[in-house]
Amino acid sequence: MSEHVTIEDLAGGVRLIGFARPEKKNALTGAMYDSMREALTGADGSDAVGAIVFAGTPGIFTAGNDIADFAAGAAKPFTDAPALHFIRQLARTKTPMVAAVDGIAVGIGTTLTLHCDLVYASPAARFRMPFVELGLVPEAASSYLLPRRVGLAKATEMLLLSETFDADEAVRLGLANAVIPAEMLVEHAVAKAARLAALPRGAVAASRALIRGDQEAIEAALEAEAVAFEKRLRSAEAQAAFMSFLSRGAKPGTAA
Repeated sequence: MSEHVTIEDLAGGVRLIGFARPEKKNALTGAMYDSMREALTGADGSDAVGAIVFAGTPGIFTAGNDIADFAAGAAKPFTDAPALHFIRQLARTKTPMVAAVDGIAVGIGTTLTLHCDLVYASPAARFRMPFVELGLVPEAASSYLLPRRVGLAKATEMLLLSETFDADEAVRLGLANAVIPAEMLVEHAVAKAARLAALPRGAVAASRALIRGDQEAIEAALEAEAVAFEKRLRSAEAQAAFMSFLSRGAKPGTAA
């Protein structure tokens, strides 16, 4: 388990998964992905856990994948990457998931929420998916899920131009349920998760499957993205973007 991910089982059948690396803007490492994947699989296998909440630290959800960690693993097959193993599990998790987004949510910080059943954001939430800027392609089936949620034109704008959008825009687009004051955000998300956990489990699972749509299509999109992502990860464009990012001492994180 990673020291930078906290796993806490709360009253009411809620498992709280927390990003806990604030000194690096909660940028995600391979070890953190592995811890989160294990927490998800464990939740699916537990009768005691009825819902999951993702949260960051005050003012920071996650800056996305740690670029230094990402660049170091570029020589290895992306099919073996902890990030991809986590993303696959995220798409397959049967336990309802809730996101509590405060502050920056970059790359996987945004695409993760597409797999959540409920999303709550603080007024400070800022969402961004800068994959193309880094010479990469979208991940976590976002190329499939996002157009279904916001329409093709808006999804294309968001994924190609990598523009930041705030909590109010996320609600307007149907990507978040409500804007909640930061000091109440996690408590609110946990309360909603507890309500989900208290419902009949079989009915929730069946309803969730109907609402989410074609699981095979989601996983097919995820795998197609993974193939393209691996090619782009090794490209001169991506390597140059990584080196530029690291050389200027930019804030960590951004993709996958």
